[in-house]
Amino acid sequence: QVQLVESGGGLVQAGGSLRLSCAASGRTFSNYAMGWFRQAPGKEREFVAAISWNADSTYYADSVKGRFAISRDNPKNTVYLQMNSLKPEDTAVYYCAARYRVYSITSRDYPYWGQGTQVTVSS
Repeated sequence: QVQLVESGGGLVQAGGSLRLSCAASGRTFSNYAMGWFRQAPGKEREFVAAISWNADSTYYADSVKGRFAISRDNPKNTVYLQMNSLKPEDTAVYYCAARYRVYSITSRDYPYWGQGTQVTVSS
């Protein structure tokens, strides 16, 4: 089992920045690829970003490319999502997820999930 706890969400004005953190415990963190997903009210959960187990590969949704950056600190068992130039359409609950070794952009491929953190961007 991998336990995940997100933090860092909040209310921010459009154009502002937030950094989300996801702390992992349980299995060896460095064995797991990590993903960030988000879900807005009335919408399906969507992929945001992913990072490989050793951080040599990242992938972003087109909607956040150039504005968001995913990173990880394996000794600290933590993955981050730096969000810049935030827009009202970025408002959602953000979830981190873990998958053994290989990341995916499909939420159902991830067996481990955090509880989510709310991000609200005001216009």
